[in-house]
Amino acid sequence: MSNSDTTPAAPEAASGALTLARIAAAVALVVAVLAIGYVLLRGGGGHPYKLLFENAGQLVKGDDVQIGGRRVGTVKDISLTDNNQARLSIDVSSGFAPLHQGTTATIRATSLSGIANRYVALVPGPNSAPPLPDGTTLGTDQTTSIVDLDQLFNTLDAPTRRGLQQVIQGSSIQYSGMGPQANQAARYFSPLLSTSSQLISEAIRDQQAFNGLVSTGSRVVTALAQRHATLANLVSNTSTATGAIASERTSLSNALAVLPLTLRRGNTTFVNLRHTLDDLDVLVAASKPATKRLAPFFAALRPLVHDARPTIHDLRLLIRSPDHHDLIELLRKSPPLERAARPAFAHSIDAINQSLPVVSFIRPYAPDLVGWLRDFGQGAANYDANGHFARISPIFNAFSFNPNPAGGVLVPQPNSQRMAGLQTGMLERCPGAASQPPVDNSAPYRDASGTLTCDPTQVPPGP
Repeated sequence: MSNSDTTPAAPEAASGALTLARIAAAVALVVAVLAIGYVLLRGGGGHPYKLLFENAGQLVKGDDVQIGGRRVGTVKDISLTDNNQARLSIDVSSGFAPLHQGTTATIRATSLSGIANRYVALVPGPNSAPPLPDGTTLGTDQTTSIVDLDQLFNTLDAPTRRGLQQVIQGSSIQYSGMGPQANQAARYFSPLLSTSSQLISEAIRDQQAFNGLVSTGSRVVTALAQRHATLANLVSNTSTATGAIASERTSLSNALAVLPLTLRRGNTTFVNLRHTLDDLDVLVAASKPATKRLAPFFAALRPLVHDARPTIHDLRLLIRSPDHHDLIELLRKSPPLERAARPAFAHSIDAINQSLPVVSFIRPYAPDLVGWLRDFGQGAANYDANGHFARISPIFNAFSFNPNPAGGVLVPQPNSQRMAGLQTGMLERCPGAASQPPVDNSAPYRDASGTLTCDPTQVPPGP
């Protein structure tokens, strides 16, 4: 009786235990899904910070925050402070936070070809420095705004801006309707830069010889500039000589006109000369004793005569050629050439006289021009998905020089003071003063007349 009561209860207990296990598994799955959703929606536990910039540099909400080129957060909000500075609220992922003291921030552009492509680049402070609490604000002494081309153009004065506008408008007129040809020429721009860089590198490989070439060339140009009066007299005397020849063009034309008749008559005379040979037999008979002495002379003269035959033949063709490209035709065309050359020589004299001051003024800038050519290929060596591009990042007065301690150090200038030097006359260096003076004291250059508005005392610090 008892056995029949307990046997059916065992399957019912097993079924109840299985149902409880399924319910527990379902609850655990729901909890896991909720936990994952909470983590994703919460953003991974980022750390908020605030950054103060002089301007936001076209940043927008949602732009990236990067460390070493890796995205570590986003820009959450952009607002304006009471003193018209940009306040950025950013969120940094937990794997890269907390930040430490010494952290700096810079607004950068991913490419020059984009528009809304700015991001905030963080340079973390050392891990040994104290950590920055959440919500910490980095001031403008620890941030750097991006420099746009508009800011560079704003530093130009009105005449310079007008000149730049005229250059751009002239370029538009120049390339109007020439798009295919310009595109074809642009294909050679990259090889031009690379080969120019190789050429400049090869030219300055022997620095001592290159410096000697530049220095010698400078002395040559200086010597020519000092003797501009002699050069002008040379051109003037050449013009006078050409004019004297041209003044006798009538006589020269008459001589050329009678020259063919003279040659024909001379040919007839030489033919008739044959009849005189019989009369010369007596003279030859009397001259025979002397011929013994002439034999060694003619033996030595024979190689000369043999070698002179091609020369004489070429000389005959030079004087008179079947295709009329000879000296006779040249003399015939000399008077028209003189009439066309006389105004050209006069204009050349004026051009040389007017170019002498230009050459004298531009001569001291030869080292600066060579340095620009040398570094231009390196400035356009970068490329992205759109091809090669030139990165422009002008920096003004980023450092100041402190002579103490011994040897001197460079002290970073705050961003708010970097433009002060442009208003106090600190950029009035003479040509060649951008680097240390050479041993021959050829730089910085200072003209004797004192027309250059520059200060020769503004030279780089150091020996």
